[in-house]
Amino acid sequence: MKRFMLAMSAVVLMFSLSAVAQAATGPARARLDAFATGLHSLTGHFTQSLVDINGKAGKNSSGTLAMQSPRQFRWDTLTPYKQVIVADGSRVWMYDPELEQVTVRIQSSEEAHSPLTVLTDVKQLDKNFKVAERGERDGLVWLRLTSTAKDPQFDYADLGFDANGLARMTFRDQLGSTTDIRFSDWQRNAPIPPDTFNFVPPKGADVIGDAPVITTQPLKD
Repeated sequence: MKRFMLAMSAVVLMFSLSAVAQAATGPARARLDAFATGLHSLTGHFTQSLVDINGKAGKNSSGTLAMQSPRQFRWDTLTPYKQVIVADGSRVWMYDPELEQVTVRIQSSEEAHSPLTVLTDVKQLDKNFKVAERGERDGLVWLRLTSTAKDPQFDYADLGFDANGLARMTFRDQLGSTTDIRFSDWQRNAPIPPDTFNFVPPKGADVIGDAPVITTQPLKD
């Protein structure tokens, strides 16, 4: 479950990009503005690392991500383990093949106290963050997001931008662990197959949570 919480935190932050562009001024804001303006779909690769509160590093993970306006997202971790998170616009599906378990939640509940929303929907997000320029570090310019929610999912998140857009994201959770995500191979507004954001639980997997109720029509005589 901790794997899913880390990935979901990243998903939450990714959906917040265009809101930040409206809420801050400075070189990092300008980079983000250029990256997010006119963005309807996005695909890329990520590498993720975690350091706990004691400074102990976990295993690096990597994979692919895709998102599409208004509320669709897919996060595939490929190594060293596999997991899938799909936000289809109605529900968020989290699948762990190793456990043969699917956790599903209504997407609106995931968004209730987080910036999980569309990249182009700025009005809903301006009130959810305090945003500050953090200067230059590691060859990137940085923005810091601090959630204004009563029960935030993270203490803060830093977004690092190079000349091509978002390059890194680091955030510290409420347990003091720090996650660092590096992005590459962005493809903006490229066509994404519709079934990318459809998830059907694999046969035999345990499904936990708010799965949709499937109704069938009675057979006619």
